[in-house]
Amino acid sequence: MVDPENTMQLLLALRRNGVTDARTLDAIESIDRGIFVRGTFANRAYDDTPLPIPCGQTISQPSVVGLMTQALEVGPRDKVLEVGTGSGYQAAILARLARRVYTVDRHRSLVREARERFEAIGLTNVTAFTADGSRGLPDQAPFDRILVAAAAEDPPGPLLAQLRIGGIMVVPVGQSDAVQSLIKVVRTEAGYEYDELRSVRFVPLLEGLARE
Repeated sequence: MVDPENTMQLLLALRRNGVTDARTLDAIESIDRGIFVRGTFANRAYDDTPLPIPCGQTISQPSVVGLMTQALEVGPRDKVLEVGTGSGYQAAILARLARRVYTVDRHRSLVREARERFEAIGLTNVTAFTADGSRGLPDQAPFDRILVAAAAEDPPGPLLAQLRIGGIMVVPVGQSDAVQSLIKVVRTEAGYEYDELRSVRFVPLLEGLARE
């Protein structure tokens, strides 16, 4: 059940920060962020701020989620890959916009909890995997859209290769200990076009699987 008052305040904050696309705002309005924030920080679930979650990860700032979603330009027939499931919040929003969402994370416990949340809110078009996100999901490629919720020094080659021609990828790029740039990549017949959107700060994109 979406908390209408708190969600409305969150939507106002998103609009102030440049999230103006109607479909993106509708998708965010339909997903209660409170479901994805538990424990110590539950009372801040509707603040426009990133918050800690288990495994040393974060749930992204809602306005950044909105801007990344907006830049991705997801259509109702699109197949989307998300790298970095985390709490599952971003994947849930993408699932409201796309035909199919695949989301991967290197932390088994985060994937397990995200699956439980997707089931609890009735999302049937999102599938979560424990996998090395830096390698994508080659068995399901190509993808119409790819969203990377962790920072790489450069847009990862395996992910670029899994993007369909005409497809869009949004990825934070830069050193993990510094402010990164959010990059929009469009794959064309001739190669890739890059557009820098804004400064962000994300956890680093790591190879391999975590222990938990």
